[in-house]
Amino acid sequence: MRCCVNYLDYILSAQKFGQPRGVTSVCSAHPLVLEAALRHGLARNTPVLIEATCNQVNQFGGYTGLTPVDFVRYVGEIAERVGFPRQNCSAERSQRSLILGGDHLGPLVWANEPSQAAMEKAKTLVRDYVQAGFTKIHLDCSMPCADDRDFPVELVAQRAAELAQVAESALRTSHPALRYVIGSEVPPAGGAKAGETHLTVSNPADAARTINLTRQAFCALGLESAWERVIALVVQPGVEFGDETVHEYDRRAASGLKEFIEPVPGLVYEAHSTDYQTRAALRALVEDHFAILKVGPWLTFAFREAVFALAEIEAALCETPSRIRETLEVAMLTNPVHWKKHYAGDAQAQKFARSFSFSDRIRYYWNTPETQRAFEQLMKNLGEKPLPLALLSQYLPQQYEQVRTGTLRNHPRELLIACVSDVLDDYAFACGV
Repeated sequence: MRCCVNYLDYILSAQKFGQPRGVTSVCSAHPLVLEAALRHGLARNTPVLIEATCNQVNQFGGYTGLTPVDFVRYVGEIAERVGFPRQNCSAERSQRSLILGGDHLGPLVWANEPSQAAMEKAKTLVRDYVQAGFTKIHLDCSMPCADDRDFPVELVAQRAAELAQVAESALRTSHPALRYVIGSEVPPAGGAKAGETHLTVSNPADAARTINLTRQAFCALGLESAWERVIALVVQPGVEFGDETVHEYDRRAASGLKEFIEPVPGLVYEAHSTDYQTRAALRALVEDHFAILKVGPWLTFAFREAVFALAEIEAALCETPSRIRETLEVAMLTNPVHWKKHYAGDAQAQKFARSFSFSDRIRYYWNTPETQRAFEQLMKNLGEKPLPLALLSQYLPQQYEQVRTGTLRNHPRELLIACVSDVLDDYAFACGV
């Protein structure tokens, strides 16, 4: 077993010694979600793992407009504002630290290009992430490129090893905190397909093959030391979500995966798309060695719920409301690129999905200038005075209880933070922190 030099090693060691510990991976670029996550870590005196995805943050800016260096600076500024330490590794469970990860780093964004061109861009992507200071790197080459006629697992492993080689060469000095994740969930990231009613749990034999072939590919490139820093494998435990449905975790169906990974030294599972699972299901995942739990849309979904609730309160209090809901709808209709392929059905069904879908494609529109202005107007209209308790009880009942017991300040921004933090509380319970 490797020496514990960061919190991820602590989680891995705890799992291998029979202690069901986990870590929440916050996959979001929304500033208030990130603030909530960092404040949550401060309150619980625990590290915070924040991850960016390849389509969200890359060398060309991604859909956020941020490069890896930009994202590190962006998160760092929020951390500084809330007083969260910015050091990037910690062996102690109780010490606060900020861990940055890169998710699905590989040719995914450029999969419609020939493999050589896509892999060159993927290598630049990984190099930029590592040099920017990300220390948890998910190497994911599970998607075929435009000219891939045959796509064997051996090729996936070879490409992942090539990206690891780039990551290793990108380090200016020895970086003992750098950790790798391999594998990919089925189906790919982004939520279950419309109408899908069943997910196939990964076969333990396939998991074993992925590990063995990737290890061989690493060793073929002289990356034995890098392989020692592979800490997790992504598989499909049977959890996903769609527009209106959630695939609940069935630990009996995933029992083979649990039994397989227990004796494998140095590896646990990373579970993707755990959004909207119950608190008990999240805990069961951690107990079954899915020690890294990724969550993203659920956090912005909770934020959206809170904004809509505040908009109802605003409508009851203000003669000239912000009309933020209408502003978001116009923004989504004006630029449908982020939701059109994801929401099926007639016009009414699509309208419902734009606001309320579990897929939460509305999260791509919070940063439009019009939406930002409407949000600022919402905050201004609600002001600095405490909101009427009767309206809190009507539209934010859980936060109403927290305000009444004195654990939450009755202020619009604090109420938004609290709604996101309530989701993070479920993950903290599941992770044993």
